[in-house]
Amino acid sequence: MLYAILAYHVEDEILSWAPEQDAAVVAKVIEVQAPLRASGHLGPAARLDETRKAHTLRGPGAGMVLDGPFAETKEQLLGFHLVDYDTDEEAIAAARKLREVNPSAVYEIRPVKLYVPADGFGATKG
Repeated sequence: MLYAILAYHVEDEILSWAPEQDAAVVAKVIEVQAPLRASGHLGPAARLDETRKAHTLRGPGAGMVLDGPFAETKEQLLGFHLVDYDTDEEAIAAARKLREVNPSAVYEIRPVKLYVPADGFGATKG
């Protein structure tokens, strides 16, 4: 079963980090990802750009594009990990490992209903 581990933060806190602090957290997350990837459990992961750069498409027909994500929560979605485990408990354990090194994050673990592989799309992009 594929699970999406969605990473939420209070964005203003993350944006207030010094570059060194941000880089240290990212390095720790990458350390946690390494054994998950080596065991074949970790798929794509992404850190999203600032929510002020987001757009929302909604409405009938072709829809209307609005600036911003319009999240009505304290935290915003800032990234995700895609993992492959047999049980909810295993996916939750992976999220706990990520949270150990990024304790200000809120992780939502959600089964993936549909997955369309990327076929190498973006594989060389950093």
